[in-house]
Amino acid sequence: MAHLCCQNLQETPFKNLKQNNFIFSKIKYLLPLSVLFLKTFAQSSFVPLNSDYYYTLDRYEVLSGKMAPQLFTSVKPYLRSSVAALTDSVSNNINLKLSKTDKRNLIYLRVDNWEHFQNDSVSLYKKELLKIFYARKNAFYSINEKHFNFQINPVAYFQGGQSNLNTLGKQTDFMNTRGFEARGIIDGKVGFYTYVCDNQIYFPHYIEQQIDSTKAVPQQGFWSTYKKRGYDFYDVRGYINFNITKHINTQFGQDKNFIGNGYRSLFLSDNAPPYLFLKFNTTFKRFQYTNIYAQMVASNLNQRADVFYPRKFMTLHYLTVNLSKNFNLGFFESITFGNTDSINTRRFDPTYLNPIIFFKAVENGLGSSDKAHIGADFKWNFLHRFSLYGSVFIDEFVFNELKNNRGWWGNKQAVQFGFKHVNLFGIKNLDVQAEFNAVRPYTYTHFSFSKYNNFSYYSNYTQYNQYMAHPLGANFKEAIGILRYQPTFRLNIQAKLFYAIQGLDTAGRNFGANPLLAYNTRYADYGNYIGQGLKTNIIYASLCINYQIIQNMFIEASVILREEKNKKINAQSSIFNLALRWNIARRQYEF
Repeated sequence: MAHLCCQNLQETPFKNLKQNNFIFSKIKYLLPLSVLFLKTFAQSSFVPLNSDYYYTLDRYEVLSGKMAPQLFTSVKPYLRSSVAALTDSVSNNINLKLSKTDKRNLIYLRVDNWEHFQNDSVSLYKKELLKIFYARKNAFYSINEKHFNFQINPVAYFQGGQSNLNTLGKQTDFMNTRGFEARGIIDGKVGFYTYVCDNQIYFPHYIEQQIDSTKAVPQQGFWSTYKKRGYDFYDVRGYINFNITKHINTQFGQDKNFIGNGYRSLFLSDNAPPYLFLKFNTTFKRFQYTNIYAQMVASNLNQRADVFYPRKFMTLHYLTVNLSKNFNLGFFESITFGNTDSINTRRFDPTYLNPIIFFKAVENGLGSSDKAHIGADFKWNFLHRFSLYGSVFIDEFVFNELKNNRGWWGNKQAVQFGFKHVNLFGIKNLDVQAEFNAVRPYTYTHFSFSKYNNFSYYSNYTQYNQYMAHPLGANFKEAIGILRYQPTFRLNIQAKLFYAIQGLDTAGRNFGANPLLAYNTRYADYGNYIGQGLKTNIIYASLCINYQIIQNMFIEASVILREEKNKKINAQSSIFNLALRWNIARRQYEF
């Protein structure tokens, strides 16, 4: 894994709120203006990112053999109203050959999104608990009135097990998560969502080593130590959203986004912690255009827990188009920017507020040192069983250098190809997915503004010391195989295999694996190739069996085998866990 030695970067929630330049200098003017144009358009909250939940939705699109008109599946999360529309469409399609499990899954989705169905009786319990609680199968407490819809649920994740690392021995691991989530709709116009959880975790060895390297808990922001070897942190997310017009939806808050068709994303994934953003989704017939204006935490080695952390910014455009009934094409661009040093504070540049513009040309016109990226992706659903997808991400490239094939360091690109097959061998609800990802050295990084510093804090593609795209960073090739089987509605079995070859950085040498390291500290100008440096083989295999007791409550057992091997180490891990989770997605650390 990529190595970085730095101080513990921690952030107290709501600290120094007035220094939040993005909110107070820009968005405070935009949101009231947007509200002035609100009309009576049906509103909805979003389905929280959850790979199992979202795969079920994507499976229905593959079964239909065409693009789902209710969803543009490369932009996640999805609106619950769109999920409800897809559920209705699939239920009413008499040509689809759905299994009993598929039909039961549709009922599950209907219950989970009951507020968007005129006839929501399927979600009702016959008897309420004390005539107050669990009137609906998916909600601890709910209100459904003409101008106000609300529901609140407990969130819990209790996991215990044991991990064994061949070089260090056995240890006990556990996860203790408690909290709540709430969502609702006001006047049919404004949707809202909040999620608050307190967590104490003892991680397996390989995750502890990753934390020691990056000084960041995977997928989380602020953290503190817990007892001898544990980690304590809050996981807090929340937003409001509304429709400006019939075709434009706006979301503002603290959460994650995912752009791409694969299991991994080379554009923007949920690997990094939640961040503040303003998002516009404009949908019209075959087109969806997404704008994201985000503020993130820049990495800084000189920070303490009681010091305001420097900010960085990202603006993103993504256009996705259904060129035919079963073929989709997408175009991506983003720019990251911030301070030029640790002293001068740079505000959000209003030039990047332009929702329809080519960022690279703007960056050149400003004479700035900001970092632009572009990309494209596609998806093809065919024969009601198959889906083929792929993407290319371009950080930088020079065509002549690419043509000469001399391994020039500045040719920084990433590619993805993937394939899904549902009902494998004609077995209902047995699905397979295969995916290949490759990222060249130095991709996602930028240069340092100081000759005394090896890190590119403000313009690299990271958030809170974590990678915003693939969890391995760069300088790797990866093959993924996933087998999913749902023999009954309540029982789900998943087997996964990840195999990666990555060239790790070594002490004093930057071989391009860690996007936090500035590329002006690169090892060489030419002769760069994927896997250079400390060539490391990573094998990650897992088997998870879960059973849904009641709506969104699962018991599960999982086994993980992991090996990381190079000239210096041969680390073999085995991990076994039992868990009970309620209204929360499965936490996965697949790197």
